[in-house]
Amino acid sequence: MSTEITLPTSPCFNVSLENKIAHIQFSRPDELNSMTTDFWKDLPKIVQHIDDESLARVIVISSTGKHFSAGMDLGVFSNPKAITMTGDPGRMGENLRRVVLQLQDSLSSLEKARIPVLVAIQGGCIGGALDLVCAADCRYASEDAFFTIKETELGMTADVGTLQRFPKLVPEGMVRELAYTGRRFTAAEAQSMGLVNRVFPDHDALVTGVLEIAAQIAANSPLAVVGCKEMINFSRDHSVQDSLKYMATWQSGMFRPNDMMKTFAAKAQKNQASFDEVWPNKPLFES
Repeated sequence: MSTEITLPTSPCFNVSLENKIAHIQFSRPDELNSMTTDFWKDLPKIVQHIDDESLARVIVISSTGKHFSAGMDLGVFSNPKAITMTGDPGRMGENLRRVVLQLQDSLSSLEKARIPVLVAIQGGCIGGALDLVCAADCRYASEDAFFTIKETELGMTADVGTLQRFPKLVPEGMVRELAYTGRRFTAAEAQSMGLVNRVFPDHDALVTGVLEIAAQIAANSPLAVVGCKEMINFSRDHSVQDSLKYMATWQSGMFRPNDMMKTFAAKAQKNQASFDEVWPNKPLFES
């Protein structure tokens, strides 16, 4: 039975937990799930809470309504508490830089989480929404999904992750074309270039299919999966030799035969192995 995770109330998300899978759903379909100030503020808190408390072994992010997300809500730009576009140019620029860094950190929470984050995309994945999905571990789409680096068409450069992560996922020449033109590209094209792993016929099949993949991940040793994510992220950003050395160091500290023994015993008995969770990430000093 699904249980609601104890979290601060968010107007942007519905969060549920079942079978060690946390499901975060965008919940503003009438507003095309645009990314409001609350969206940027609440998403990292939710992801970090799930990860820090070891509530789940996988996070699935999906959406509701016609579109996954229309991207940045214009209200963010007009929020005087966040962005001030008047006054001394130097101070204005310093303030804007800090705002952009905060927005970047919000989406980087998906990458920093110890556990995998899978994203199910239907309809439009526009502007900031593409920045978001590029920060996830795996992306899946329905046949009607489309993507666009919308910022270029609007007269600005995408600044919260697409231009940094997208080239790590697909050929650079394709990223350059899509960034320079700002054109839409379809789910089929996204799959052919390697941005999405799989395309499903419709939204219902998409969410069902991604939850099934999440269940396969959740059945494995959580410590082994955490190690996979840590190593893949490190290897993306470092040389092969440095990554191999880090792998050896990680294995010398983290590898223990306990989970392997549980796996072997379960297979012999034709059962599913039961693993302990990774420990919660508690601060050293509690306030």
